[in-house]
Amino acid sequence: MNNQIKVIEESVKNILVALGEDINRPGLKETPRRVAKMYEEVFIGIKYTNHEIAEKFNKCFDNEESGIVIVKKLPAFSYCEHHLALMFNMDISVGYIPKGKVIGLSKIARIVDLICKRLQIQERIGKDVCEVLKEILDTEDVIVCVEGEHSCMRARGIRSGNSMTSTYFASGVFKESSESRQEFFRLI
Repeated sequence: MNNQIKVIEESVKNILVALGEDINRPGLKETPRRVAKMYEEVFIGIKYTNHEIAEKFNKCFDNEESGIVIVKKLPAFSYCEHHLALMFNMDISVGYIPKGKVIGLSKIARIVDLICKRLQIQERIGKDVCEVLKEILDTEDVIVCVEGEHSCMRARGIRSGNSMTSTYFASGVFKESSESRQEFFRLI
């Protein structure tokens, strides 16, 4: 077992004890190990910079078309960096205008997934996805819309019922032209 897993496992044990739990009871005996293994999986994106993600998923095809490409409502989840354990569910829509090449569509979903496997805030997710796609596609014309449901607003504090948070990050023509932004939002 690597050191990172051992440290996480010990930390989870300490949290359970601090909460007043018996870490030897049957339901909790394996919990520290399960949590450590889960963290290894759901936080794998922390190990990659945006540049490394761009290199990992840089699979493009030549294309002379100039219309907008949109992949909409990619389901994703992440962990709020402010509360650590509270997840939020999101739909992420991505649009870009090709400049001689297009990216494999599954690569967009993989980019979104890996970026979301970091401690995050919703606003940064859109910025990071945009940054990676701009690097891969050699275009500034990228827009990302994130619609998120935050369990930290539902499960604690205000306990707000059905609230959704929408953010977008735009560059190039999508930042400069309200008409281009409107077209994107109309299509998603």
